[in-house]
Amino acid sequence: MPPILLTRDRAIADEVARLSAAAGVRPDVYDDPLAALSAWPSAPLVLVGADLVVEVAAARPGRRDGVHVVGWTPGDGVFRAALAIGAGTVGELPACEAWLVDLLADSEEAPGRGRTLGVIAGAGGAGASTFACALGQAGASHGAALVVDTDSLGPGLDRVLGLESVAGVRWGDLASGSGRLGARSLREAVPRAAAGPGVLTWAPGAVVEPEAGVVREAVAAAQRGHDLVVLDLARHGRSLLDELVARCDRLLVVVPATLAGVASTIRLLERLGTVSGAGLAVRPGGVSWDDLERATGLPVAVEVPQQRGLPESVDLGLGPLRHHRVPLARAARQVLGEAA
Repeated sequence: MPPILLTRDRAIADEVARLSAAAGVRPDVYDDPLAALSAWPSAPLVLVGADLVVEVAAARPGRRDGVHVVGWTPGDGVFRAALAIGAGTVGELPACEAWLVDLLADSEEAPGRGRTLGVIAGAGGAGASTFACALGQAGASHGAALVVDTDSLGPGLDRVLGLESVAGVRWGDLASGSGRLGARSLREAVPRAAAGPGVLTWAPGAVVEPEAGVVREAVAAAQRGHDLVVLDLARHGRSLLDELVARCDRLLVVVPATLAGVASTIRLLERLGTVSGAGLAVRPGGVSWDDLERATGLPVAVEVPQQRGLPESVDLGLGPLRHHRVPLARAARQVLGEAA
């Protein structure tokens, strides 16, 4: 179903038509608010012209997400009516053109959002970043996948995936941004392997930490534009960590099965509190799975096996999954199959 536009203003209709063509969509246009009520609940996007927003508010359409008002120099009455219909934004033309193109382009995406898996190290050096990249590589064989690097102290996930020389948007390019980030824009802008996952990470050199709002918007755009999003979570930065964990459908805590690894993981879990859908991804060691589960209170979700030739595979730019038969590929497929 196409997006809908409610307006009698020819200038608004022409401007939205031009921007829609740039976004590759064609909205249905209504000049009567009552005639649009049948399409209102199910349209992927609703744009209301400032000229009709008061009439639309009087028609009392059902509250829903994805409603925005657009017009030329909207007045106070427009803002009051926009609030009454639950509009998320009042955009002033022509200043909001870029935002509106992204909004229209996103409306063409499949409904819903991609599965989101969080991966965090229970202890330093557990291999969480490597496993996050393995999940991204495995997931890319079934749809659009993105690995999001939130650990500024890590190696940079583009290096792990062999994408460090691939041009594309990185955190530094988004750090000063504000407002809504388009799903398609992000998907097409990040470094991406052929038939593989994309990655959002930092460029080499001095790290510019993005504001929390930028991270939120990037993750939301990633979820709208990908079938699978893998968040490589940093152990530091508690407030943002808690929020990102809450956005995950599944959280995997990578823990070495050693006494030190278990002790470190327990501290992390005490800080995180109860997390729905959390499980352990266990690196082999001397501690049994039963003891791990008793000590941490989490079930073992998967074993993350040792893999011969892993450093060489990464150094060659092939990522952790040199081919689909390596042990990490089997572990990643197990997780993705259970998360489906």
